[in-house]
Amino acid sequence: MDTQISFVINVLCKAGAGARHCARRLAGRALVMSLACALLLGATIQTVGAGESPQPSFFNTVEVKSNNMAPFKKWRSALARYNEEAKTNPHPGCAGKEMQICTYDDWTNFLKSLQDKPPLIQLNEINNQINQAKYITDSANWGQSDYWATPAEFMARFGDCEDYAILKYLSLQRLGWKESQLRVVAVKDLNLKVGHAVLIVFFKHPKTGQVLNLLLDNQIKSIANADNIRHYQPVFSINKYFWWRHTPVTG
Repeated sequence: MDTQISFVINVLCKAGAGARHCARRLAGRALVMSLACALLLGATIQTVGAGESPQPSFFNTVEVKSNNMAPFKKWRSALARYNEEAKTNPHPGCAGKEMQICTYDDWTNFLKSLQDKPPLIQLNEINNQINQAKYITDSANWGQSDYWATPAEFMARFGDCEDYAILKYLSLQRLGWKESQLRVVAVKDLNLKVGHAVLIVFFKHPKTGQVLNLLLDNQIKSIANADNIRHYQPVFSINKYFWWRHTPVTG
């Protein structure tokens, strides 16, 4: 990490960006947040392209899009490692019985069972299945404050909030969902005062044509409409090709 980025991280943390881990149940705990400083860093140091203007977005924010993915090294690394491991069909073994997906074969067969199901069934089944995995902090898993895991790594060790979101994102991607429909989102949990990561899926209702912003979250049992969620404040969202900086709507 270079001196300039280190400086920005320190400034953000000292300015109240927070320094505690995202987790399911963190009320009353004082832990080091793995995501907040790193994620706020990505949103802060990046400038957007000329001509971009804020657009209405989920969680009562406006967003500005950028195609400069350079600041997001952990995200790009996770996708690159996934592309490599997917070529070998790895068999990492189960971290535990909870998720019941232990190998790429298990994952592939699970997704095949959903291939011809309606989109909402796919979303619910993927969300329910992956949410069964046990939450493990990055410090316990990897000896690092922040590590973004591949599917095989998650199968072998489970993981924390962004790892759930990544596996859900890649599962839907494998089922043929478009990149424009999927975003991993770094948020501040305003209730718990911690950083967190979730998946947002833009789902077009087959009857009304309305586009719903659906939230897939390891902290919430069922899929929710993001428009009804008030305690998440997004910092940035990202997919394979773009990222979006989010700013709360005021007034």
